[in-house]
Amino acid sequence: MTDFLALHVKGQPLLQPNAWDAGSARILAALGFSAIATTSSGFAATLGRRDGHITRDEALAHCRALSAAVDIHVAADLENCFADDPDGVADTVRLAAVTGLAGCSVEDWSSSEIYERTLAFERVAAAVEAAAGRLVITARAEDLLHGGTLDEAIARIQAFSAVGADVVFVPGLRKAEDIRTVVSAVERPVNVLVMPGCPPIAALAEMGVARISVGGSFAWTAYAALIAAATELRDAGTYGYAEAIRAAREVINAALD
Repeated sequence: MTDFLALHVKGQPLLQPNAWDAGSARILAALGFSAIATTSSGFAATLGRRDGHITRDEALAHCRALSAAVDIHVAADLENCFADDPDGVADTVRLAAVTGLAGCSVEDWSSSEIYERTLAFERVAAAVEAAAGRLVITARAEDLLHGGTLDEAIARIQAFSAVGADVVFVPGLRKAEDIRTVVSAVERPVNVLVMPGCPPIAALAEMGVARISVGGSFAWTAYAALIAAATELRDAGTYGYAEAIRAAREVINAALD
């Protein structure tokens, strides 16, 4: 845990892309990244499902597989830790701590509503206690993704910090002024999920961001390439997609060796 947390430096953000299977994890490691994260949406897609439709056992098995596939730090997107109550969150974190992970996250969204403040804080505190220094705990305030306000998200990450979260995360940030406001509101490292409209990495570094993730977007990029290639094959009867992957084959083959 200590080595992983040490990579979270304000102004020198850790680039932590999200892998969706062992192959993508190995490719990202081969490209020189020092840490990766899982993606709940990307992993669910590999099972033919939408985000939010995997079980705890499936998620933990996925964490074990990715941790075993690479020699770099792996953190897990564990959604709401598959539990509403603090005891259930603690159980999930204890199980996650023996999968080879370096860290995991806990959301304050139940898949139908944002948890009430006190319960949200208790859930993060339970995760921190269960981790017992074995995992970096990232506490996520999901307000901006579900119609909430930036002020509420900030109040939550401040409280999450107070109960011991190692990293805080407000998905949905895009505006530079909002990112600066969040970073200045807490002492803990801040993760930013990059998406179209976000400032470039150099600007995020200047703002004091400590970690950058991509969510499921790399998985969707891969699926988009699959759709384009399959559509070309079906509709045009040509194979231009093969030229596009020629340069990548060397990296892929080396990563999967």
